[in-house]
Amino acid sequence: MRKTMLATAAVTLTVCSTAFAQSTVIVDPAPTGSIVLPGEVRTYVMEQQVPSVVYEGDVVVGTTLPETVEIHEVPDMDGYAYTVVNNRRVIVEPQTHRVIQILE
Repeated sequence: MRKTMLATAAVTLTVCSTAFAQSTVIVDPAPTGSIVLPGEVRTYVMEQQVPSVVYEGDVVVGTTLPETVEIHEVPDMDGYAYTVVNNRRVIVEPQTHRVIQILE
């Protein structure tokens, strides 16, 4: 009888802890591989009127754009530049032209 009660208690605890663990939610403020832009950078870039350049291939985070693609630095915000590629606004690293975020 005692073994049965202990076994039942062990199973109950295991099931309850598993159910509890499944209800835990972790919120990641930035999806993996992207950055959290300062609000003023996003606002500035979205307000600028610059021509779109045509780029053959997929433009995704991590793509390094050719040096021939003109980028525009964000004033007073070191480390942020942008351009418009295939009608999509992208944030790039000024030194490398690597896409760090695509604004939608």
